[in-house]
Amino acid sequence: MPDATRATVIVNVDIPGPVISRHLYGHFAEHLGRCIYGGFWVGEDSPIPNEGGIRLDVVEALRELEIPNLRWPGGCFADEYHWRDGIGPREDRPRMVNTHWGDVEENNHFGSHEFMALCELLGTAPYVSGNVGSGTVREMSEWVEYLTRPGTSPMADLRRANGRDEPWRVPFWGIGNEPWGCGGRMRAEAYADLARQYATFCRNHGDNTLTRIAAGAADDDYAWTEALMRAVDAPGPSNALPFEAISVHYYTFGGTWEAKGSATQFGDDEYWRTVVAAQAIEPILRRHVAVMDRYDPERKVGLVLDEWGTWWDVEPGTNPGFLYQQNTMRDAIVASLHFDTFHRLADRLTMANIAQTVNVLQAMVLTDEETGALVRTPTFHVFEMNKVHHDATSVPVHVRAPQAQHDVAGTSVPTLSATASVTEGRCHVSLTNADLEHPVEVDLDLRGVSPQDVSARVLAPSSVRSFNSAADPDQVSPRPLEVVETSTGVRFTLPAHSFAVVEIR
Repeated sequence: MPDATRATVIVNVDIPGPVISRHLYGHFAEHLGRCIYGGFWVGEDSPIPNEGGIRLDVVEALRELEIPNLRWPGGCFADEYHWRDGIGPREDRPRMVNTHWGDVEENNHFGSHEFMALCELLGTAPYVSGNVGSGTVREMSEWVEYLTRPGTSPMADLRRANGRDEPWRVPFWGIGNEPWGCGGRMRAEAYADLARQYATFCRNHGDNTLTRIAAGAADDDYAWTEALMRAVDAPGPSNALPFEAISVHYYTFGGTWEAKGSATQFGDDEYWRTVVAAQAIEPILRRHVAVMDRYDPERKVGLVLDEWGTWWDVEPGTNPGFLYQQNTMRDAIVASLHFDTFHRLADRLTMANIAQTVNVLQAMVLTDEETGALVRTPTFHVFEMNKVHHDATSVPVHVRAPQAQHDVAGTSVPTLSATASVTEGRCHVSLTNADLEHPVEVDLDLRGVSPQDVSARVLAPSSVRSFNSAADPDQVSPRPLEVVETSTGVRFTLPAHSFAVVEIR
């Protein structure tokens, strides 16, 4: 084993920072590949255990993560989805073609009622993305009314006719998706005007209050964010915000958009390019925040990263339009590095949604079409281990690790990352060692507390290319990590390419 590097991680437990919203651990389910059909939805006649057609083993697995919100129906699909096609008796629902993802037929068997039933089974908050690209203001306004309005109204009465008396709570509403691309190829200023218009008619009904999210930039398109913030700053009939949040999308890969690389068969250079790309999310988000701060210094408008994650070439033999990929320890490290960034930006970043939850891109679970088996991915375990940070108070962390660096194309890249939070008499510290070869001996220096009880878990497979499968579902899974108490805190060795969470009581 290569010699361990040394590091000191100082945690100021007694200096509270912003709260880490549980919604930073949100999820995304699009009508894409086998995310909905074969993933969440198998139909009531399926031999796979289900409740009203919703696959129960997927629900059970995701309950372990305590997922806070679920975004649906897209993605690009949202801007060709017309919600009235997905209500009423399933046998009467019109069919359509999913032109964005595989050019396959969509039977609309999974619609608004099924999605809301899924959210109730998961105990999660719905995040609905409305159709701006091919829809109308009236269509979106009536969808909000259909889902959320109590009492008597045309849409509330239609909902009751379809079997649901009480309205649902829908806290998050997206005003379209990627309008600069698949959502309409619009200019920023043109979309900003539409966002104000559509958001005006997405009303709060009864005691349901919407957080309306304007569709934001891709990657480092700061001009798009500026156009939206000018729309927020523009004078209106009242002091009310036209929308409460704006989004941004960022995907991580080690190659190019045209050749992203294999999910499992990758070299060391590809791995390091992926780490660099994952770390690049922080300066990009900070620049978006800087633009927002110019127009909104009081930070009334939230930033929502509602699509993020790794994107690789599809698995051989699968439909290129279904975006099905395996999920290795490399993906888990990308997730853990992202969460550290989210924790550090928790004063402005209010929500994030990984793409996607089941069978698509950086999924939590994979389901086998032939055997029906369900597999928890390495990324699933990062979400599960890190759920201790949901709604906890972040605290400052300082990493002193001069040797924990790797040279990538002439640039020194830090390989040790850490963040921490406190809640109910406990402190949790998450740490990632992205080094491929070298373990790190960590001295955890805890300021402001005297540890009474310390425990830790680590995700550290033999290879960064390791993944879980139906044949070997636990190849990448958490195990206890040995810790030793010291005069100032605790000491432990963080293996190469690993992620750990330490709990101090």
